[in-house]
Amino acid sequence: MKLVSDPSIERKIAKMHERMRWNHPLFGQLGIDRTQLVLDDGHDPAQGFTFCVLGDSGNGLHRHDSPQRRVSELMMQMTPSAQFILHTGDVVYLVGSSEQYPENFIRPYRELLVGGDRHPEQICYDSMVFNRPFLPVLGNHDYYDLPLAYGVLSQLLRPLRQAFRDQIDLDVGWHGSYQGDAYARAFLDYLKDIPESALQQHLERHYTAQTSTGKGLHYQPGQFTRLPNRYYRFRYGGIDFFALDSNTFNAPLPIESSERGDRHRQSLLEDLDRLQAERNKQMHIVQNSDPNRAAQPTPAAPELLDELLGKIEHIEESIRDLEKQLDPNTINEQIDFEQLEWLERGLVASWQDKTVRGRMIYFHHPPYVTEATKWHQGQTLAVRHYLREVFDRVELQVKQLIDNRPLVDLVLSGHAHCFEYLETLATGHADRGIKWVVCGGSGFSLRRQRTEGNILQERIDGRLQDVAVSHQFIGKTGQGANKQHPYSFLQVDVLPGQALQFRLKPQVAEYHQLRWKSYTSALDV
Repeated sequence: MKLVSDPSIERKIAKMHERMRWNHPLFGQLGIDRTQLVLDDGHDPAQGFTFCVLGDSGNGLHRHDSPQRRVSELMMQMTPSAQFILHTGDVVYLVGSSEQYPENFIRPYRELLVGGDRHPEQICYDSMVFNRPFLPVLGNHDYYDLPLAYGVLSQLLRPLRQAFRDQIDLDVGWHGSYQGDAYARAFLDYLKDIPESALQQHLERHYTAQTSTGKGLHYQPGQFTRLPNRYYRFRYGGIDFFALDSNTFNAPLPIESSERGDRHRQSLLEDLDRLQAERNKQMHIVQNSDPNRAAQPTPAAPELLDELLGKIEHIEESIRDLEKQLDPNTINEQIDFEQLEWLERGLVASWQDKTVRGRMIYFHHPPYVTEATKWHQGQTLAVRHYLREVFDRVELQVKQLIDNRPLVDLVLSGHAHCFEYLETLATGHADRGIKWVVCGGSGFSLRRQRTEGNILQERIDGRLQDVAVSHQFIGKTGQGANKQHPYSFLQVDVLPGQALQFRLKPQVAEYHQLRWKSYTSALDV
């Protein structure tokens, strides 16, 4: 039985459009841009500012000592004056369910919520108000659903699960995300529930910030903290930030019809058989675990739990990726070209605006990464392909303005459970020289770096080329008692001045030999 199901791209888009009343005529009549967000925090960003980046954090499974909570506390300690927090997706695990928000989001981040420091248990997931801007994007787990049969089985086994929850608990309830509905209710301006008679009043009250493309949603910390859409943009300190939903342009590219393509397909089939056998083995371990062990929980139990759940989650995700690559219908998957065209127009306009000093993008699936489980996945290569096409088209339109600068100053992503800093090389495409940072090590099941090395290669125009180099990787290392788990968030210090300069400071909460320590990792950018 599959642990989770992933809706099609077409269904993800359709359900989000429905929740946001995407094509309602009132938006055009009122001159509203559905993707513009304007932060009103009273800070003068011209003096420099700091923001934080988290990702893949939504783990409430460590009942006694949560890595996510450790990272959250470190963030409050190290960056108390950060102007905003970006989240690169997978806000809650395992299936993005509303049932998981109280334990897996509200409690770990209670200080960020109005009233959360006093009574987090009284905050409902769909009425959260942040006292500091919290700006997430959707991860794959935020879209996942739980098959009905598994939800029923999960509840039938609930007494057994609770009896040895210190050992093994898959942290699922009756249902999943309902195709991202829980995320939408938690963070987006969920217009579907507003009566038609009250919609115009709502829009005129909250979409009041004038931008170059129309009226934007006014984000007011402590009062109204909603996002306008699943992908959106905002400007802060002269920097244009673009938040994307990479779940709708990550369908693996079709396998080429050639002898090399046939060998590749056979290799994928063999990998799929191996992973399916391994999944059955791990699920057998779960189903046959001895509940009597719960009477003597050991200090290492959370680590063992993390290892087991992380392994199952990785296997399930890898199987889904392989199945998509092997599915002959993949070529017919409806890629979200509407969003990609929106990004292209936004980047061109940003370069043409002389008041803008930089551009940053954040989303979930990393196009470049050397983490062992993600670097070669079909989704990784697909996101790289579609973003590269966008960048190439943008460069053709603004080439005279770039003056040897990278097209984008910083790209942030998650999905790979690590921290990593990479830089793309010159390959004839417009993504050369871009800094790519993976922020996916903020709470759930850290992963290792691949053994193949820190240079990524790709076949371009029939020739194998170096395309990116990894300068720093922070993830799981060591074996047995010497295993190290460095969970992290990223601190970004933007310096004052007309020319964009920023410093990247990975902040680490490391678990090693049943003890925690925190430190700032040196990063030479």
